[in-house]
Amino acid sequence: MPDDTLRIDRSAKTLRTLALERMREAIMDFHFQPGERLVERPLCHQLGVSRSVVREVLRQLEAEGLVQMIPGHGPAVARPDLGRTDEIYELRALLEGIAARACALSATGEQLARLEGALADLFDAWASATPPAVMRATTKFYEALFEAADKRVAWEIVSGLNVRINQLRSMTIVSTNRREAAITEMNEIMDAIRARKPDEAEAAARRHVESAWQIARDKLRLV
Repeated sequence: MPDDTLRIDRSAKTLRTLALERMREAIMDFHFQPGERLVERPLCHQLGVSRSVVREVLRQLEAEGLVQMIPGHGPAVARPDLGRTDEIYELRALLEGIAARACALSATGEQLARLEGALADLFDAWASATPPAVMRATTKFYEALFEAADKRVAWEIVSGLNVRINQLRSMTIVSTNRREAAITEMNEIMDAIRARKPDEAEAAARRHVESAWQIARDKLRLV
């Protein structure tokens, strides 16, 4: 008799994944506001899924830092924490600077072309003014950057850090004064990499993160 205990239920996994993506984007789009309670029954109705799926999704979002458990009240959209995010942006600036430096030193022509394409996609996403699209395109660009730099462990660390500040990053993306500055900063990073100027590439990458952090700080004061 065959043992089916390890069989994967593909449909259930797909449904959970779709629900997770929908909830993550809803939080980053501010459909749910920081501090707002997330009640299971209404979420089941809105998402069209079972309570067990909603619970799994909320647990995952809690692990990502987008949801927090409030004693006596249950899950709620997390409020960004200034002290924690301060350290995260500091680490991001350091690691992204290191990656930009290494990329300027050793990236191949093929890797640079991939990076150029990812940057063009990022600018298209900025033009759409859709935070989730900008987030996805930004991830694609930095994944290409860290790959070209051969800094795969650093990319895993940065990816983990970004998950914990996705809501705050979404806040900075929709800021009226962020788009043009971000485009200029990203062009400076790319120009330095193209010119094979590692010091300038590292400095530009760090400035980009520090600029985003300053806007994030301002946003946090309003939350």
